[in-house]
This record gives sequence, C-alpha cells and structure tokens, in this order.
Amino acid sequence: MKSVPGRVLVGIGVMAALAATAACGGQDTGSESKSDSGSSKKPAAAAKPAVEEGLKPLTEAQLTKAVITKADLKGYRVGDTPDDEIPEVSVPANPAKCQALADMFLLGTEPDATARVSRSVTSLTATDATVLRVGLLAQKEADAKKVVADLRTQSGTCGSYEHTDYHYTGVKPVKAPALGDEAVSYTMTSDIDGTKIPVTYTVVRSGSTLAVFYAMNILGEKAPEVPASVVEAQVTKIKKTA
Repeated sequence: MKSVPGRVLVGIGVMAALAATAACGGQDTGSESKSDSGSSKKPAAAAKPAVEEGLKPLTEAQLTKAVITKADLKGYRVGDTPDDEIPEVSVPANPAKCQALADMFLLGTEPDATARVSRSVTSLTATDATVLRVGLLAQKEADAKKVVADLRTQSGTCGSYEHTDYHYTGVKPVKAPALGDEAVSYTMTSDIDGTKIPVTYTVVRSGSTLAVFYAMNILGEKAPEVPASVVEAQVTKIKKTA
C-alpha cells in the first residue's frame, strides 16, 4: 500500500498525464481572407490592439536565465520540472467560470503563454511535507494583466470546482505580497483519491512576466505559506533579467 504522500504524488502525475493526453483541439489554425476592396480606411483601426499590448514577452532563453537556481536561494534545493507536468493543452473545468484557477495548476493560462519554465523548490531545513513549485510564464503585458484579473475574480467567486476528475473546495482569496506590478494569492483544498490537501497559490506580475508559486501541504490541515524569501528572490531576478 502506498503512503499518503505516494498516493498524492501519483495523483498529481495522473492529472498531468490526463492534461497531456487530452484532445488537442481548440487551436486556432483557420484563417479568414477578407477583401480590401472598397475599404481603404480600415487598416488604420487594425493597428490599435498592438498599441495596447505594452511590453513584449520574454523569450524562453530569457525566462531560463530569469528563473531562480540554488545559487539564489540559501537553504533550498532547486530542480527541473519534467515537461509532461506542464502540458500545453487545457482540460475543461466544471463549472467553466473556474477555468483560470484550474488551468493554473498546470501552469496554463488564457491567452496562452508564449514560453514557460518550471522548477521544484525543496527546503533543506523544513520538517513538514510541503511541496513547492515555481513557474515563469512569458506573456504580452496586456495578456498578463488579464490572467491576474481573471484569477483575482475567480478566487473570490468560485467556491469549488472539478478538474480532471478531482475536486477542489474552499477556494478563497488571501493577502498577496506587495511585490512586482501586482499580485494575487488564494487558497483551496484539493481532494485526490479521498486525501484532502490544502494548497496555496501566489501569482506575481512583473512587467509582462508572470511568476507563479504553488505550495501544497501533503500531510497538513492548514494551507501552507509560500515562503516570502522565495517569492522575493524570484521577482528580483526577473527584474534584473528583463
């Protein structure tokens, strides 16, 4: 019989696998051809969205340079996250009004990030069973603002939801750190094969980049804290890189 942590980690792997093998539909591969005849004044209006996008996304190389390493964090071990744990497809949430929260578990967003990197962070001194992940998402600035706004709204209005056959309850916003350009934090309880696990998210926007922090307390009853030192180190490094 697997231990509780073992069942939970297997559950996380199953969730990632479900997302990775989900139908890859929904990608916009179609295009429409519009006639320019008789409409000489329209091209000027089409340029407006580009002005509103703001800062451009960082490249994958820049994200890799910006993500924290063990050299940036004393007392922590930092490891790579397997690619199959950050799949590129979105799995529908029920109800749909909770989709942004559900997507964030797998570092997904709408609009999609142009590049993503993820790291596992483990304390060398803590004695609890907290699992911590850090992810960086490259976005256009306007898209990054939308993601934060969606998370802020849904963490206050979406009390519970289902995603990849697992249940999430007790969703509520909590105080976010005063870092970056804006930030949002929220907690919830996940139910993986009957094991209830409190989790905490903090998402910080720095320019056009989203820094995502996810803490899961496998054996605890209280929502874990995302270590302030980890958040500060990561946001500072993004600023230096960008």
